Amino acid sequence: MAISCISASMYKIVLSICLSLVMSGCMNRPDIQWDIKQIMQRQSDAWNARDIEGFMEPYWHSDSLRFMGKSGVTLGWNATLARYKKNYKPSEMGKLEFTDLYFNSINKEAVWVDGKWTLFRTNDTLSGHFSLLWKRMNEKWQIVADHSS
Repeated sequence: MAISCISASMYKIVLSICLSLVMSGCMNRPDIQWDIKQIMQRQSDAWNARDIEGFMEPYWHSDSLRFMGKSGVTLGWNATLARYKKNYKPSEMGKLEFTDLYFNSINKEAVWVDGKWTLFRTNDTLSGHFSLLWKRMNEKWQIVADHSS
């Protein structure tokens, strides 16, 4: 009987240590979805403040950035910024919302996010869907590819 009590007691101690280690690992691991949701909220906030550069901040500042829209592929951060400025004058930017977000982690450094965008404007409402490839580079999450329709 004493052996069973010691085994049960030892089992509880080992289980407790294992759970503590697992929980501490979870506590130190950044929540990727939360991080990206926060970035996307800052993006919509910037858009709603008519700040296209602020909206574009999470995009990879590289000539290799890919943006695909209804008019085809735009390569590069500067070209994508110019595209947004051409298509959305400050008075026409409206209120942007992202909804129906779906996250698919590729690995610790890459995440596929898709969802719906809606742009509420004075005279109309536009909406569509998007797919974003996010990569963690230089200690921050960046959009390296965007397909919006």
